[in-house]
Amino acid sequence: MDTDSHPAAVALSSLAQGDRGTVVAVLDDGQSVGDAEASTIARRLLELGFVPGAPLEVIATMWPGADPLAVRVGGAMFALRRREAQAVQVSRTS
Repeated sequence: MDTDSHPAAVALSSLAQGDRGTVVAVLDDGQSVGDAEASTIARRLLELGFVPGAPLEVIATMWPGADPLAVRVGGAMFALRRREAQAVQVSRTS
């Protein structure tokens, strides 16, 4: 991700319950999720709707450790592990 063009972007994993934002980018670490197609976490997140420009909201964090996060993106809700949420870069909105 080009941090110069999105200086306020933070990882989705750093947002708290109730925070809202817009997806800026999904970072690809190249790690496979273990399927036959060797999909990466980034590819799966993009397929689920975590695309640049998509609005999102952190609905809940689980206790203890706030893992996973319940996140609404578009009209769907997903539970993301912190490792997965770390790959989603967002700009916070009010």
